[in-house]
Amino acid sequence: MKAVKKLVAGLGLTVALGLGATAAQASEGGCGTYKTVDGKEAHLACEAAPVDLTNKASIQRGASLFMSYCAGCHSAQYVRYSKMYKDLDIPKELVEKYLMLTTDQVGDHINAGVDPELQKAWFGAQPPDLSLETRLRGNDWVYTYLLAFYEDPSRPWGANNIVLPNVAMPFVLHDMQMNTSKEEYRRNIGDIVNFMAWMAEPQAHQRKVYGFWVILFLLALLIPVYLLNKEFWKDVK
Repeated sequence: MKAVKKLVAGLGLTVALGLGATAAQASEGGCGTYKTVDGKEAHLACEAAPVDLTNKASIQRGASLFMSYCAGCHSAQYVRYSKMYKDLDIPKELVEKYLMLTTDQVGDHINAGVDPELQKAWFGAQPPDLSLETRLRGNDWVYTYLLAFYEDPSRPWGANNIVLPNVAMPFVLHDMQMNTSKEEYRRNIGDIVNFMAWMAEPQAHQRKVYGFWVILFLLALLIPVYLLNKEFWKDVK
């Protein structure tokens, strides 16, 4: 019986710690601070990213937008082009024709279209690899960051960012923002983040599904374990 109680307590502690960590991150992380027009410092809350790893249409659109707007400067070195057509149901010929902008081998990783050393000379720093960016920063942070660019003539590239002040990255999504409605622009940004979340952990949805059934199995297993333990110890005083 003690073993059963320890098992239940262990499961409860694990869940409690997980929920506690999530709550702490939500309260302390956020998306940084900014100064209002009157010079006061204000907290910037992250917007909720519309990430849905079961929405393949969104991830497919995000893949196209990522390759068009991001892959010129940023790499995604832990993802192969072949992974996109195998997992995202994009026909191989379309991947080869429209998405493979940095190589002609479908088995290659996604590398930046511009030489990193040249980019370092332009921007002052090499653009980060984006394979695991949403795991590092969080989906909400990346989504808010991409929505937080604004015009700033004092900056070398004419733009700045509320979430990451004085960022070296140019506002490459400016033309998209100017040529689409506010709703469509936000949807496009959401699709890009959805694709980045998929890149960071392609099996995330399957992991959650398997995890649900494993937990359900363990909970069901507690019943015979409890009864068996009770039967073994019923004559022990």
